[in-house]
Amino acid sequence: MADTVLYEVSDGLATITLNRPEAMNALNVATKVALRDAARAAADDTEVRAVLLTAAGDRAFCVGQDLKEHIGLLAEGSGHVMSTVKEHYNPIVRALTEAAKPVVAAVNGVAAGAGFGFALAADYRVVADTASFNTSFAGVALTADSGVSWTLPRVVGPGRAADLLLFPRNISAQEAYALGIAGRVVPAAELRAEAEKVARELASGPTVAYAAIKEAVAFGSSHSLSETLEKEDELQTRAGASEDHAIAVRAFVQKETPKYLGR
Repeated sequence: MADTVLYEVSDGLATITLNRPEAMNALNVATKVALRDAARAAADDTEVRAVLLTAAGDRAFCVGQDLKEHIGLLAEGSGHVMSTVKEHYNPIVRALTEAAKPVVAAVNGVAAGAGFGFALAADYRVVADTASFNTSFAGVALTADSGVSWTLPRVVGPGRAADLLLFPRNISAQEAYALGIAGRVVPAAELRAEAEKVARELASGPTVAYAAIKEAVAFGSSHSLSETLEKEDELQTRAGASEDHAIAVRAFVQKETPKYLGR
């Protein structure tokens, strides 16, 4: 992987760090390829039980597409300039949303465009009180990508999503919390420690159950009640057969703290 994205696994937690602070973690091609590969690696590694997506620096989580590189590609007349959605953004979002483990985003600064999209692809967002969000797409005459047209309406509702997409503006951390975009807001100096605490708690939890919860929520958002009830039955059967469920029940009866195995 390029050094624009750092990847580390420790005690079941995979930490993916966007590492272009001098460019506000903008997404050039090398960064997108490295992020895609890191997200896939974390999703596929059975030893990884949770993922923490974060960014270097204190100004930006990710401002989206590197427009300096993008304008150069447009000037070259490259017919594949917009293929980045199919080649990079879509696989990144799929890896994060479909991973059979929880994903936490630590949003340290501006999250705009695809950067906003990647934060929304996480299951839980810990946000610095100095951070902000912006859809940005319409501001450069583009439509939503990086999954935002799917994730944002599910978080804030379709009406508010349309408002934020048609009229891009900065959404403060406090407003993001009120809208449900931020799971919790913490002082900027405490962000990394708090986000890692959350991610490590999830990494030591019942991984099969977490995966089932992710799948159930995604399924239920686009299926009927009847179909969702059938899916819940299927997923609950799977979770109920896990070692972690047996551990949890035994610990509950014995009034002990369960030590999950993630299987």
